[in-house]
Amino acid sequence: MKNARFLGFALASTLLVPFGAGCSSDPVFVRGSEVEGLDDPPMSTGIDKRDMEQLLHENMKHLVASSFAKSLADAGDKPTLAIFPMLNETSQHIDSQLQAVLSDAETFMVNSELVTVVSRERQNQMIAEVERQNGGHFDPNHAAQYGRQLGAKYYMTGKVYTSDERTAGGRRVQYFMFMQVIETETSAVRWQNKAAFTKALLNQD
Repeated sequence: MKNARFLGFALASTLLVPFGAGCSSDPVFVRGSEVEGLDDPPMSTGIDKRDMEQLLHENMKHLVASSFAKSLADAGDKPTLAIFPMLNETSQHIDSQLQAVLSDAETFMVNSELVTVVSRERQNQMIAEVERQNGGHFDPNHAAQYGRQLGAKYYMTGKVYTSDERTAGGRRVQYFMFMQVIETETSAVRWQNKAAFTKALLNQD
């Protein structure tokens, strides 16, 4: 509690003092490189940069150590992998953050050289073609069909859930992210992992 209070005070002080000459209460714009620790304090119960880094690190660390990744490395044939949108099963407005997590996962898989990753542009075209009657929106029930038409042997996707609780003392949101790799032809789940973290707003009294 004291740490959270200190971080909030330190951040506010750092932001206002050097740039607020003449009117210390006016907000100012800053760059992250100008304020040490700017990305550290949580500013909401949503997902921020540090949360996304944690989710990606935990999931990709588990994937690299999995028997699935070992089988890809042993085969050495770099099968094709598509990366489809992650479902937001929460009440939080975190769709753009989930897209960022998937983009980071895409970068990781490209650099891993375990698979050949289908470009996101090509995927979007295929989804639009399959879903033309529905406005081109991604339908997770058709993921295997997208994968087959893209010629992908595997596709990566996932879901995010939350447990959102409130008391007189504040609010706690627990996030659970499941990522998985599914074999297109058989729908067999070849890899899956859960990463979790908690954000909260606590009264200081």
